[in-house]
Amino acid sequence: MRYAAVTERLQGLGGAKWAVHARARAMAAQGRDVIELTIGEPDVPTPAPLVENAAAAMRAGRTGYSNGRGEPGVVTALAARYSARRGRPIGTDQIMCFPGTQTTLYAVLTALAEPGTAVIVGDPMYATYEGLIAATGARIVRVPLRPDRGFRIDPADVAAAAAAAPDARVLFLNSPHNPTGAVLRADDIAALGAVAEAHDLWIVCDEVYEDLVFPDVPFASPLDLAHLGQRTVVAASISKSHAAPGFRSGWCVGPSEFCARLLPLSETMLFGSQPFIADMTAAAVAAPSPVASGMAERFARRARLIRDRLHGVSGLAVHVPEAGMFALLDVRASGLSGEAFAIGLLEAAAVAAMPGESFGPALAGWLRLALTQPDARIAEACDRIAAHVAARAA
Repeated sequence: MRYAAVTERLQGLGGAKWAVHARARAMAAQGRDVIELTIGEPDVPTPAPLVENAAAAMRAGRTGYSNGRGEPGVVTALAARYSARRGRPIGTDQIMCFPGTQTTLYAVLTALAEPGTAVIVGDPMYATYEGLIAATGARIVRVPLRPDRGFRIDPADVAAAAAAAPDARVLFLNSPHNPTGAVLRADDIAALGAVAEAHDLWIVCDEVYEDLVFPDVPFASPLDLAHLGQRTVVAASISKSHAAPGFRSGWCVGPSEFCARLLPLSETMLFGSQPFIADMTAAAVAAPSPVASGMAERFARRARLIRDRLHGVSGLAVHVPEAGMFALLDVRASGLSGEAFAIGLLEAAAVAAMPGESFGPALAGWLRLALTQPDARIAEACDRIAAHVAARAA
């Protein structure tokens, strides 16, 4: 039988990247005391008032069909949120709602990239990005993110990549960044915007971790700069900020013309999300998150804990993030790939970590460690990692 080319392009770019996580869950089901540091699941439940809001909306009959743009209440709330945060008017015609950031980015990239074009993206990148780009048929152009720059993408590197790729149509950013926790500064954004203008690139920025920036770290967005407004699309959701990943509620903000062109695609894909979730989301984004600041404080503390316990131990090196839910552990001194190290660590010490290779070639020989376990479990995981490294060296 014959299949569409997209199925070939996506081979190996789905669940295979989470093989260590799947193995860890299987081991835990068998009774092993596995410390799971693989995925970015918030460490608190969805706030009870938001759950009750969704339940009350269901009881009130908000379970019918919606529309392709988003329910009026949530679109209005998002426009107000972004107008206030970005310091300039953002209209309801600039908002599109989707089930989560992943679906949002799929739709956005489908609207902007296609075979014969290229997407410029930092390497390492979130594990699904390669598949998102491949699904469009576009060519991926990787710009290495260097540890000596704190993994912040270098505008000069982007300019060189764009000059060498005249077919490039999109600069795909992620700030705060997963897996590195890097946060772009205002001068980074300005310089990247100049590159985008010089090479006529769209800027697509995943900002799902905006509310999990650590204390004293400034956040900047391409939407801050009005002159970039006609080429910028940002995406986010309540999954991280409001500890609500299972509700699958996300959105994008972009030029009104872009949203008008995206609307038929949204209607073809989904024809609307759930009104009761839209009502909950409107309530969520209308006020500061009740859980985000606490998560950011805990994740920053746990990242420091990992640094204090593992940095310099048997050649290990820890990169401390500026935001988000993850720290990076450099295990290259072991002589193993990140994948081989992660598998060995799981089997021998029952600590589950994501191999750096799941996020791109530039993170080969690293591990991504989730900061979402309690402090005591993080400390125990560090002890197990140190003991594992020592046992291998003996």
